[in-house]
Amino acid sequence: MMRRRTTTLLTGCTALALALGATACGGSAGGGPVSAGGGSKALSGQTVTVAGVWSGDELKSFQKVLDAFSAKTGAKTQFVSTGDNVSTVIGSKIEGGNAPDVVMVPQVGVLQQFAKSGWLKPLSTTTQQSVDSDFAPVWKNYGSVGGTLYGLYFKAADKSTVWYSPDALDQAGVKPPTTWADMLKDGHTVSDSGLAAFSIGGADGWTLTDWFENIYLSQAGPEKYDALAAHKLAWTDASVVKALGTLGTLFKDKQLIAGGQKEALNTDFPTSVEKVFGPKPEAAMVYEGDFVAGVAHDQFKKTIGKDATFFPFPAVDGGTAPVVSGGDAAVVLKAGKNATAGMKLLEYLATPEAAAVWAKEGGFLSPNKNLDLSSYGDDVTRAIAKSLVGGGDSVRFDMSDQAPAAFGGTKGAGEWKILQDFLADPSNPKATAAQLETAAAKAYKG
Repeated sequence: MMRRRTTTLLTGCTALALALGATACGGSAGGGPVSAGGGSKALSGQTVTVAGVWSGDELKSFQKVLDAFSAKTGAKTQFVSTGDNVSTVIGSKIEGGNAPDVVMVPQVGVLQQFAKSGWLKPLSTTTQQSVDSDFAPVWKNYGSVGGTLYGLYFKAADKSTVWYSPDALDQAGVKPPTTWADMLKDGHTVSDSGLAAFSIGGADGWTLTDWFENIYLSQAGPEKYDALAAHKLAWTDASVVKALGTLGTLFKDKQLIAGGQKEALNTDFPTSVEKVFGPKPEAAMVYEGDFVAGVAHDQFKKTIGKDATFFPFPAVDGGTAPVVSGGDAAVVLKAGKNATAGMKLLEYLATPEAAAVWAKEGGFLSPNKNLDLSSYGDDVTRAIAKSLVGGGDSVRFDMSDQAPAAFGGTKGAGEWKILQDFLADPSNPKATAAQLETAAAKAYKG
């Protein structure tokens, strides 16, 4: 099942994203394989249990990473699926004395919750050295709580990409836009040509938080984004009301949305991709992260860069084009039966060697700047990955992923539900902002 976190990094360099040529942002991140540490077959006879949200193709790809770890160290691995409610499932496993050794955590807020609950082991010196040398400081920051590094970001996502059918835009005679106003204007041109402009997966509330976050980051700027993410700025702030109003201009325009608001609310994320890249297209564009490419390619056999490509989420009201990310952090639980071997797995996951295994499979971005870009299978992914490692500390992490799960990560509640209600009726941004503040105040206090 496709999830929010597949979540979750940067806009590709604009020239390359539009030209889709490897040379525009080309070059290699360099770096050779690094040992997992511990010596060959040093973990023979030991089993590492890993829990995470992944399933389907993602899990198959991650299993190949685990298999490579096993081949290197002799350890066996076992993957346990948590479903969406990671914090609830892991909490119950710890209480029941059946805790996994390693958890792949899809949200910063959940990582912080785990650390503050005293569940996590600080990462080993070997892993910390890898993070210091091979990752931008922003990734260490998001993996740390109280100055202690607990989380290693293994998989990242670019959440500032708008995916489109080149044929649909060509038939309408429009080019990929660079501003929000132009995107809506071009959307009307597309709609006039007979195909709706946008497919929106509103049945999954997380897609709506991603729309809001890109608009807010560009319109309000990074300082206010950081303050709102930490709830140091109230959701009733005028900047939030303004961003909701901007988003509402899209939501209330039935000409722009495939099937209108009601159908958008009944469309989940995978179906939103199908409406653009499936056998019976209903829309020209779908906004979501780089993982759209995986669905378009795997499910609908589209060639990325030819039949399906993207443009960076456009700048809003003269602001800078937004750079919103997400990612999965590996953490080691104190309560795991084999936390020591779990720590060895993280030492391996911190290497370019481990990242290269999944990069070859597709549907993956690594924040490790020493992963050779040739490890990725297509020019579009290479472009996004190049921006990922080149963006350094300019990235801003997905805001709802930083929030307590009760506000930013629970189906049918908090921000997800309130923004779904706003999609259904976007007429009162101020009232929606007040609802968001009430829910946030309760969650951040808890």
